[in-house]
Amino acid sequence: MATASRLLAPAPPPAAPSCRLLSNRVAVPRLRCRASASASASPAGGAALLERDGTAVAVREFVTLDELRAAVRLRVRTFYEYAFDSIGAEDHRTALADREFDALQDRISGKMINFQRVSCINGTVPLSPSLMTAEELCSVCKFVEDGEERVVVGTLDINQCLWLPDELTGKRPGVNEDSQTRAYLSNVCVAKELQKKGLGYALVDKSKKLAREWGITDLYVHVAINNIAGQKLYKKSGFVYEGEEPAWRARFLGRPRRLLLWLDMNKEPL
Repeated sequence: MATASRLLAPAPPPAAPSCRLLSNRVAVPRLRCRASASASASPAGGAALLERDGTAVAVREFVTLDELRAAVRLRVRTFYEYAFDSIGAEDHRTALADREFDALQDRISGKMINFQRVSCINGTVPLSPSLMTAEELCSVCKFVEDGEERVVVGTLDINQCLWLPDELTGKRPGVNEDSQTRAYLSNVCVAKELQKKGLGYALVDKSKKLAREWGITDLYVHVAINNIAGQKLYKKSGFVYEGEEPAWRARFLGRPRRLLLWLDMNKEPL
């Protein structure tokens, strides 16, 4: 499951790209999701956890810039795949990651117009021998925090704003210059090795809790019309259909058509 955002601006493809996607070179770790038993069970304080052989994966807001960069690398890894023989693919991925890292910092720091508040929520796991089968994931998405090596395995942004660039605009609540209580989820992705294990749901659930702290009344997400897994995830999380992108606009932007889904935060259980 992945929901790319136009916030990660497109760039010219590398020379001689191939449409052939990367094949999986790693074994899939067996993970399952559960709710933490107490607020002290994870750094997120009551966040959802993933468990494998007693190892917990915290779902929380980012803590360090090193973690933020690892999250951006996961997004590039998820949204841009190349054939093994693509020329300049690694340079292209690095350039994309550097550009999005700078843009994400600007959004979080409040430097970008329209964004009132932005945070990055990640699912992270300690680097351990049990994950060594996912060597490429660990290499690309690793970061260090308090002397411990961890890996970002899922990520999303929550954006308190009236709209996202090049995306459908939510209609609820109406525009109020004094109080912006609308937020959008963007750049939602889970490492392919860990999909269908509950991590996507845990990330969205954490974003809803943060949205409530921000005073958000209406939460939105965009999802490609052909992303059935993403639509199932958001439906399970309580989102409902509000609108969809015209076909001409999707063709102009060179992407699949998007659906706009809405969640009424006033109806979410405390």
